Amino acid sequence: MEITAGGLLEVRITPADVGKRVSVRRVEAVVSGSPEFTDTVGVLTSWDQGVLLITKKDGQSVRISESSLVAGKIVPPAPARRRGPAASFEELSRVAARAWQPLESERLGGWTLRAAAGFTRRANSVLPLGDPGIPLDDALARVTSWYAERSLPAYVQVATGAAGTQEMLGAELERRGWVNEVSAEVRIGALAPVADVDAPAVGDVHLTRVPDGEWLGRYGKVSDPDLARRMLVEGPSVWFAALPGGRAIGRCVVDGRWAGFAAVTVDPAHRREGLATAVMAALARRALEEGASAAWLQVETDNPGALALYDGLGFATHHAYHHYRAAS
Repeated sequence: MEITAGGLLEVRITPADVGKRVSVRRVEAVVSGSPEFTDTVGVLTSWDQGVLLITKKDGQSVRISESSLVAGKIVPPAPARRRGPAASFEELSRVAARAWQPLESERLGGWTLRAAAGFTRRANSVLPLGDPGIPLDDALARVTSWYAERSLPAYVQVATGAAGTQEMLGAELERRGWVNEVSAEVRIGALAPVADVDAPAVGDVHLTRVPDGEWLGRYGKVSDPDLARRMLVEGPSVWFAALPGGRAIGRCVVDGRWAGFAAVTVDPAHRREGLATAVMAALARRALEEGASAAWLQVETDNPGALALYDGLGFATHHAYHHYRAAS
């Protein structure tokens, strides 16, 4: 918090600082005559009619009454927490997009509208990596119309928590009634430690270029096997891993220096046996053979088992992303 030479807290932000990263302290409650304070750090996304809206790096928007402020200042952009590779937001976003390619896409300025008959939100959402080139309301009207023409709900994928991300866009969508349905973390790490991890002896991990019926059955998100197979094999260099009997599976896309892990799924009857670790290690070794050195993955924030696994393998959060759905 900002403290003057006299030891007093001071509010040193104004509505002119909208769009900047700030740290504020406010009075949350008064208990037995003593105030209790709460601190908030994030992007100041609006300051209107005495109410501040601050979007935190996890995408959560916090509304704060101006009258409750006791201190506030501008702070430098938060560094992404990284172990292993350095990566920009735009680089990771483009690598991730190539790993989940849509069946069709259309550019709208710096936005990419993506559709794949509804298979995964990632391939059926707008990727906004720049300005749409037209006013936001017009852009969103075009987005909702484009998806309606394909009998799909309109989603916009918004990132938070790293330089170059889109807290302001998320706040504008919320203001227009769009709903954040799913939040996930993009995590990165060095690839070699994943390949060298001491995985348990669980049998040979079979690697293929095309997923078979058993793999798709364990994946469990497939209503149209032909569509799923067509989508899943697309990417620069795609590998599928499986343990005998479909006990565990995984997918890896090698793209230059990056290896992207996805669809790591374990039979519930065999969880906590190290099967996911074994699958990822086998995929990592293959990716190293193809020249990759860095790893990335996406994990939903409400999946504690997966989060613990990736913590143990050395992955750290780079940024978060959120899928906003247009109001019905």
